Amino acid sequence: MRLLVAYRALGLGDLLTGVPALRALARAFPDHRRVLAAPRALEPLALLSGAIDEVADAAPLAPLPEELHGADVAVNLHGRGPHSTALLWGTRPGRLVSFGVPGGPEWRDGEHEVARWCRLLTESDIPADPAALDLDPPPGTSRHGATVLHPGAAAPARRWPVERWAAVARAERAAGRDVVVTAGPGEEEAARSVAAVAGLPADRVHAGGDLADLARLVAGAGRVACADTGVAHLATALRVPSVVLFGPTPPAEWGPPPGRAEHRVLWAGRRGDPNGAAPDPGLLEIEPAAVAAELAAL
Repeated sequence: MRLLVAYRALGLGDLLTGVPALRALARAFPDHRRVLAAPRALEPLALLSGAIDEVADAAPLAPLPEELHGADVAVNLHGRGPHSTALLWGTRPGRLVSFGVPGGPEWRDGEHEVARWCRLLTESDIPADPAALDLDPPPGTSRHGATVLHPGAAAPARRWPVERWAAVARAERAAGRDVVVTAGPGEEEAARSVAAVAGLPADRVHAGGDLADLARLVAGAGRVACADTGVAHLATALRVPSVVLFGPTPPAEWGPPPGRAEHRVLWAGRRGDPNGAAPDPGLLEIEPAAVAAELAAL
């Protein structure tokens, strides 16, 4: 069977914003074995898309496994190059679809992440629909209806202070809604701190599971509040109402798609360094009362 390799060795949000592009590849190459080169931890959610057959464990810009060399088609959904482009060229594919190749599509700064990868394919004669974002709830999901608060984010610049998340938790409890605080790997301490400051029982913290567990919690929620991170894209994909706090990055680039009233964004309107070592000043302009009001409006 002919092989198609899609390369996106990044995080959860990157995977989910790439789902429409992956589905476009599935429609265009139905007879190929479609392999996503990405971190192994993403496999449960990647398979939910129905667009790929398997995940090959891959770290950012690290050499790809030998079994992915010589693919009929390789697609660079990782970045603008030159490093990711060169990495895939080195696997000797029959065809490479990528930004940064002679005569290929051009990278555009400020483009929404979903639209960017769909445009790469469309301009490479592979029709893609940016609206094809939705995922079905993972098997085993049960409706709990709680407000899910996810205080973690990959970089400190996108981490809202613990005390503010705790204030939102208290407001939700005062409004009669149950609250669950979630954490990804390495975010457990922040989640437990939010619960402690808010006076939540320890069993309201859900940490230590895999991404499938996190997805089940989000899918069963009544609403979600989080920073600009992978959980925001989970809420979008699962059609769970959400409030997303943006700091250094504008929602026009990474936010929920327009036309979905169940998703709200808060942003001070200023750009910053999304990988900064301290909470972004714009993020700190967002007050707990504003978040609580948006959650109530949902």
